Amino acid sequence: MITKALGMLAVVTITAAGFTPPAQARPVVPPPVNAAADYQLGDAYPLPGGVRVVSRDWRDRSPAAAYGICYLNTFQTQPEHRRWWRTRHPQLLLRRAGQLVGDRDWPGEYLLDISTTGKRRALGRITSRWMDVCVAHGFRAVEPDNLDSWTRSRGQLDQSDAVAMSRILVRQAHRRGLAVAQKNTAELASRRGDVGWDFAVAEECQVYRECGVFTRAYGARVIEIEYSDAGGRVNFDRACAARGARISVLYRDRNLVGPGARQYRFATC
Repeated sequence: MITKALGMLAVVTITAAGFTPPAQARPVVPPPVNAAADYQLGDAYPLPGGVRVVSRDWRDRSPAAAYGICYLNTFQTQPEHRRWWRTRHPQLLLRRAGQLVGDRDWPGEYLLDISTTGKRRALGRITSRWMDVCVAHGFRAVEPDNLDSWTRSRGQLDQSDAVAMSRILVRQAHRRGLAVAQKNTAELASRRGDVGWDFAVAEECQVYRECGVFTRAYGARVIEIEYSDAGGRVNFDRACAARGARISVLYRDRNLVGPGARQYRFATC
């Protein structure tokens, strides 16, 4: 996770009222390749001209004029919902020596415990409801964030736990006709085939020199995001020169604010 939806709800009490997944899901269709894309997790504003793919928080609606990707924080909690998780599902929060394991880069955010089959299934029952909302809101894909939570678990989780949870998420999404993104975590790109991810969302792969890992695994089915606080447009311009003719590359401000804000930055190749 390099950026995130602001104020995303981790609770399952917000669902599509009366929504039932269709008996026969629509076909799973990944986003169009090399299409102009936008990343609107902080503010769901009107699409810039020419944008055909957009990622938004699961509480927002997918615009009819674009392919919508539904952002879900599936491996960690949001800070504003610590009490909900601790009250309703304390057994699904990761602990070390009795203490909750937090993300040091995002204060107040706890890791979810994906260490056992039973806990992964319990978490899956929660994420399945989120995906129902994604479908009801018109999205065509999901973007499960914090796939790399094991790297912050202080030895409590490992790659195999992340892969096992990802398989659950992929099955849930595909049953609903939703494509699934691998979010960052270049070290797992080689597992695309056995997990079932359909495309990749790679934040700052130019900065971290990981873009080739994603394009080798996914070909042109990669959405690359470079941020303005990492050297200005330098990395974005380099990414456009290297891959802009083959994959979706976009430039955004770190907080993903809307066009009315002074910090707003947006460009595509």
